[in-house]
This record gives sequence, C-alpha cells and structure tokens, in this order.
Amino acid sequence: MRHPILMCICVGSAFALSACDDKAGKADVDRALSDLNVVDESNLGDVMLTVADPNESVKYFQRTLGEKPDRIDVRRGLAQSLIRAKRHTEAVAAWKNVVEHEKSTNDDQVEYADALIRNNEWKRADEVLDSVPPTHETFKRYRLEAMIADSNQNWKKADSFYETAIGLTTTPASVMNNWGYSKLTRGDFPAAERLFTDAIRQDDSLFTAKNNLVLARGAQKKYSLPVLQTSQEERAQLLYTLGLSAIKQGDTSIGKGLLRDAIDTHPQHFEAAARSLQALENNVE
Repeated sequence: MRHPILMCICVGSAFALSACDDKAGKADVDRALSDLNVVDESNLGDVMLTVADPNESVKYFQRTLGEKPDRIDVRRGLAQSLIRAKRHTEAVAAWKNVVEHEKSTNDDQVEYADALIRNNEWKRADEVLDSVPPTHETFKRYRLEAMIADSNQNWKKADSFYETAIGLTTTPASVMNNWGYSKLTRGDFPAAERLFTDAIRQDDSLFTAKNNLVLARGAQKKYSLPVLQTSQEERAQLLYTLGLSAIKQGDTSIGKGLLRDAIDTHPQHFEAAARSLQALENNVE
C-alpha cells in the first residue's frame, strides 16, 4: 500500500514543480517584456524629442505622463517638447514639475531657469540659478548667468560669464553672437564687431551674427560689406540693414545708394527696401 501513496506524492510534487516553473517562467517573460517596453518607449521618446512635430511630441508625452505620472524622464520629455513648441508658459509649469521630483538634478534646475527666461521671468530665473551649487559648472548654466547679468546691466559679471561659457563649449558661435549683441547695446561697437566676426568664423551659417556685424559696422560709419559667405537674398538683406544704419547716422545719400543696391541684388522684388527708398525720396522731395 505504501508504493501507490509514494507514487502519488511524487506525481503531485512533479505537478507542483511544473507549476512553479511555469510561474517563474511567466515572471521572467513579463519582466523581459517590461524591460523591452521601457527601451521601446525610450527610443520613441528620443524620436519625439528630435524629429517629430513639436505639438505631436507634446501630445505623446502628455498621454504617457497620464499613464505614468511618476516617471521623471516622461516629465522631462514633456517639458522639452513644450520648449520646442514655443509654449513657454506651459513649459515653465512642466519644468517646475520636473524639479519637484525626488530624482531631479542640477541640470533640471538650469533647464527650469532657461524656461523662465524664455517666458520673460528674469527675476525667478535668477533665483533658480542662485539655488544651483556653484560647483555645477556647465556651459548652459554660465550662458544663462551671462544673459541675466546683461538684463541687470551688470556688464562686468556678464563679460565674465560669457567668457567662461565660451571656454566650456566646442561650438561657441551663438554665445559670441550674444556677447557681441551685449557689447552693441552698450555702445562698444569695435568690441561688438570683433565678437560678431569671431562668431561667423565659428559658424558661417549664422545669419543673425552677419546682420549684427553689419549693424556694428554701420554704427562706426563703415558702410561696406565685409567678405562673407552669403546667398544673394542674404546679401540684399545685409545691404538693406546697412542702408538703414547709414540713414540713421545721417548719411542719407549713402543710405539711398545702399537701398538701391539691396533692391538690385535681391533675386525677387524686395518690398521692404523699395518702400523705404520711396518713403525716403518722397520725404526729400
């Protein structure tokens, strides 16, 4: 009688072990699928932050955040998408939500300050950056510090921060352009011209720096275009800017000549330059 009982015990144990194996296997599969889903979501998130339409990206991260409100990477994704979509008021709230997360970093605080500046909240941005430890030395932090110092007309600090920021990046063109514009607003035209020239040397596709360079030269009554890589339309625009600068300086005849050059250079009808020239000639008459 003992043999059948022993056999039953053995068979029962086998089924129990089989069930355990099935449960363990299912758990492993679920865990693997969960990890795979996280990777897939991460890849999709990267796509949404780079090539997707900004507003579609916002919808994606809003939907995902509704499902997983505690994921800090999703919070960041939404905040970054709102910046890309130029929805700055919403971006400020989104970045505030990021920095309130227990896993937020100093970089998140810097991004929060950036969003505040974009929303024209300079004082709050200054307070946020002041809360970031001074040991957190990054390009973006110093660039924002320089911009805030500029807004406060603290030129000495601004110059120091711009110089530090340039030393922390391999692509300093945009910072040089900002620094040059700061010098331009202060009336230091030679320094502004040097910085705009340096910016263009770093990135000759930066049309804003080219236009600013022409403004700096025009303020010094230098009415010739420097040697620059430009399209025909860009060259016409620079001539137009230089013409307006000459007129502002009181050199009306030179300004009229530059406006005519701008109209002749433009590959299409240059409405703004033609209107300015006509108004100028009517006024003279």
